[in-house]
Amino acid sequence: MSAGMLQAQPVRDVVRVGDRLPTLTGQFLTGREAALPRAASGQVALVGIGFTYQSRFPVEAWGQWFRATIGARTDVTFFEVPMISGLATLGRWFINRGMRNGTPVELRDHVITVYGGTGDWKARLSWSTAHKDDAYLIVLDREGVVRWLHHGGFDQSRADELRVLLKSLADGPRAEAGHDPAHRRLQP
Repeated sequence: MSAGMLQAQPVRDVVRVGDRLPTLTGQFLTGREAALPRAASGQVALVGIGFTYQSRFPVEAWGQWFRATIGARTDVTFFEVPMISGLATLGRWFINRGMRNGTPVELRDHVITVYGGTGDWKARLSWSTAHKDDAYLIVLDREGVVRWLHHGGFDQSRADELRVLLKSLADGPRAEAGHDPAHRRLQP
């Protein structure tokens, strides 16, 4: 075996504030295909990603906070994204059925299950085993540009910061036609 064959695949770039979110594809719990940031197009979005079964608890806590605090707005949305890998992918049908049974019908178009490719997303979000059960949060502006990143459990001070940012992004000026929003750099 040659040394060239042993080289690892290049690591995907880490997602940073100011970057356009790379396409994240999966399936809504309704069964339709889903792709972020396109699914949030025209809206400000909070995306909560979990990589382990235990991470669902902080992701759900952030989702509950979002629905209680921001949820009435139609220009801001929340997506819960369980990332499922390894042998668990063999149980896709059972996992999806269980998630559908545990998710109210009106929220099923806000849960995007992703099977496979989780290693790329772990690298992009600087995932570590020390924080494996965290919620990995991303805020996207209307054009799919990352405006805020955080990982961890629910934290009220971070939630207060996030509420202000989501409101600011939603209430801010809309992009002008022909303007490339990826060149704007907004630091929260």
